[in-house]
Amino acid sequence: MERMSRGRHFSRRELALIFLFWTTLATVSTVNRLIDPRGGSGLRVMSPAGPIALAYIEAWIWAAVTPFVFWLSSRFSVRRFLILLGTGIVIAFVVYMLIEIARDLVFQGPPMRHGGPPPVFSPMREIGRFRFLNQFLVYVAILAAGYAREYFLRDAESRQQTVQLQAQLAVARLDALRAQLNPHFLFNTLHAVSALVESDPAGVRKMIARLSELLRHTVDARGADEVSLRDELTFLGRYLEIMEIRFQGRLHVETEIDDETLDALVPNLILQPIVENALEHGAARAAGEGRVSVAAHRDDGKLVLIVRDNGPGVTHGSSGGVGLANTRERLAQLYGDAAELVLSSPAAGGAVAELSLPYHTTGAAHV
Repeated sequence: MERMSRGRHFSRRELALIFLFWTTLATVSTVNRLIDPRGGSGLRVMSPAGPIALAYIEAWIWAAVTPFVFWLSSRFSVRRFLILLGTGIVIAFVVYMLIEIARDLVFQGPPMRHGGPPPVFSPMREIGRFRFLNQFLVYVAILAAGYAREYFLRDAESRQQTVQLQAQLAVARLDALRAQLNPHFLFNTLHAVSALVESDPAGVRKMIARLSELLRHTVDARGADEVSLRDELTFLGRYLEIMEIRFQGRLHVETEIDDETLDALVPNLILQPIVENALEHGAARAAGEGRVSVAAHRDDGKLVLIVRDNGPGVTHGSSGGVGLANTRERLAQLYGDAAELVLSSPAAGGAVAELSLPYHTTGAAHV
């Protein structure tokens, strides 16, 4: 670990778990002592409850020290061996001293297996005899647990950051696709306006009014990944009003929408590029009147949207241009493999664009 965090705050839950762990450990130790057939007859105690009290006191001292040792593991890497070693020796000795003080309070002096007065407690002598070594080993175990905790937390943070970055990237891609879609739509519509500016001034004024409404809708809906199919069809209707003026009576539009699909959520502005493709590559090239139909129905857990035209059909190997390419990218970002857009040429002629996506009325269908 080259870099360590500057220490982490402990939640109440973590502190409670630390206390519970050490208390459980003391309880297990006490039970083992009570069922030990050898007993503790060699110890002269003030009360039979003395060893039990001492076990809990020792455990709770370590419970109080554990957060600090965990902090050390988050503050210093294992390469700071001398710092960790020196700190560990100090902690082990302090804990040992506290336990010995508690022992003096619980027992009648230090444990005695032979007669005679209890020896005078000397800290320097205890250091020389390394009687705090057991406590140092406990410190090492806690430090190892602290490093394990640190690695776990860092890994969890890394995974969370990865998920957040992926979500931000998905949003950025969707924004980029929408940014490409709107200028493409606007350019084609303005081109239609310019083509009629001299031959149909009244129609051009109506087209400009409808275009203004469409642009206001795109601004109001900016940032919304999904809208209801009802709202999407309203937007599409205004767009088709513009196209009907452009086609000068040569366009016939039909819709067949099941009522149960109107509240289903669909990607914002998903139908417009599909219908535009049907108009540009289908209806506009049809002999006589151009025909476009839009249908929607529910198929089990799927919402199926179908756009048909009576044009020359799909050219072999054609993907439908920029609009449909962006549509496929948006579907992949929003639903993954759960949605698809397929172009086909039926035997009866024309082209069919079939869009299938998860049926849902809330935002829970996102991948």
